[in-house]
Amino acid sequence: MKSQDLIALEELYGAQNYRPLDVVVQTAQGVWVTDVDGKKYLDCLAAYSAVNQGHCHPKIYEAFVEQARHVTLTSRAFRNDQLPLLYKKLHELTGYDMSLPMNSGAEAVETAIKTARRWGYDVKGIPENQAEIVVASGNFHGRTTTIVGFSDDPSSFKGFGPYCTEAFPMHEYGNIEDLKTKINQNTCGILIEPIQGEGGVVIPPEGYLKAVEEICRENDILFICDEIQAGLGRSGKLFAHYYENVRPDIVIIGKALSGGFYPVSAILADRHILRVIKPGEHGSTFGGNPLAAAVAVRALEVMEEEHLIERSAELGEHFAAGLRAIPSPYITHVRARGLWIGLVLDTGARPICEALKREGILCKDTHENIIRFAPPLVITKEEIDWALERIKDVLTTK
Repeated sequence: MKSQDLIALEELYGAQNYRPLDVVVQTAQGVWVTDVDGKKYLDCLAAYSAVNQGHCHPKIYEAFVEQARHVTLTSRAFRNDQLPLLYKKLHELTGYDMSLPMNSGAEAVETAIKTARRWGYDVKGIPENQAEIVVASGNFHGRTTTIVGFSDDPSSFKGFGPYCTEAFPMHEYGNIEDLKTKINQNTCGILIEPIQGEGGVVIPPEGYLKAVEEICRENDILFICDEIQAGLGRSGKLFAHYYENVRPDIVIIGKALSGGFYPVSAILADRHILRVIKPGEHGSTFGGNPLAAAVAVRALEVMEEEHLIERSAELGEHFAAGLRAIPSPYITHVRARGLWIGLVLDTGARPICEALKREGILCKDTHENIIRFAPPLVITKEEIDWALERIKDVLTTK
């Protein structure tokens, strides 16, 4: 079937909860995808950083197939031989004592919320049902009803209430003085993204994360860092909070944790925090299954073996510098950390993304006037230069 036929079927039978560019991907390898009509595109979104290791990475594929030959799913009522290896790998890589695996990023955020609340009641002594978690303006942590209830983006929350907004007071992202006004004796956690991805790669002021950490230590509050997109190399470091040398109490990870082969997420924390969750109090049918664990371990090994974090830092600087050098009247500024770039325009971003698609580049618009560039971390300097030529052509001839 041709692209127009498949698009027509999707429009007829599928819920319209996305507004995708009209490219129908059929195959993918590394940083390149090919549509059903045979046209190749450079993927500059990487499935929202889920395929940091590149599409269909052969080593992760081998692990996926090999594990699928043995067992894919066992109930957590029993143990399996792969999950302990993932626990050990995450401990060795991150330094946190323990982890709790789930599936989607939103599930991991919910897990962090539940853990922080239970810690607040059992350890801090907050009165029952009074625990509060301070969040930030411009946040994006997922799509569950709890999470959209503390969003300030109407497209996320409008029409899905009622919400328990008093449980999630909001401060202005990057504003420490405002954050201080939202804290009280019932505050059990502060939940932030070290870089806001959905907001257009928004980088907070220098010193913000360090100040958040200090506030948490002074007030017996858990510092919760959502690294689902920013983490595992995307920002040019293992975690984006490393830029300020802080150590959150809970780190939320997902997306690239499986290299795009399977939904895998987790929260990381030390023993004294995660021990508050007792048997039967939280779980998931698929979370921590042997297929997920085997794939996640191999995805993390690939990240290390191929030095993807270092590549992200080096090539991200090259990509961002190339964008800043484009003499376009439409570019306002460029925000970048590693291979995670927000190109801020003074014109609509969607038409630019559509024009770039015609030139063979796939990227994503957000908040009307921002384009996100986040290619797989296996991209080469030559491929970036290829993309920069076409981006320049589009932005100087619009």
